[in-house]
Amino acid sequence: MITEATKARFAREVAKYPAEQKQSAVMACLSIVQQEQGWVSQESEAVIAEYLEMPEIAVHEVTTFYNMYNQHPVGKYKLSVCTNLPCQLRRGREALKHLEDKLGIKMGDTTADGVFTIEQSECLGACADAPVLLVNDRHMCSFMDNEKLDQLMTGLRAAEDTK
Repeated sequence: MITEATKARFAREVAKYPAEQKQSAVMACLSIVQQEQGWVSQESEAVIAEYLEMPEIAVHEVTTFYNMYNQHPVGKYKLSVCTNLPCQLRRGREALKHLEDKLGIKMGDTTADGVFTIEQSECLGACADAPVLLVNDRHMCSFMDNEKLDQLMTGLRAAEDTK
């Protein structure tokens, strides 16, 4: 559900561009929806397309191209593990497998309590720090061996327990 308040946020983003280039605000509008709803539904894409006067498929292409846009509900903490070649060579796939085993879910799934979602990611641009993962598309974690992965999960769970 896109509210009038959300559309007001869209308008502030659109105002940053010349009128004939309002479609340039598509990524900002998608980010707004994700901030407010946690993911971007097809219905939200349709509203954005109408608002920006662009084809729905064009909005969907942006949503599906970037892995920062969730196309389905995810857990409170989305853990994106880089599995690109440099990270693979430094145990990136093993890091992903460790998370699957510890959390009891497979890549792309969310824990039953809704706290964690794990996914693989293409290059996160930190090859020298491999293996790396990104928490909620914002916080980079480097040199993620099993011990550091366990510490991360324990810390995030503890943060949830204190709320």
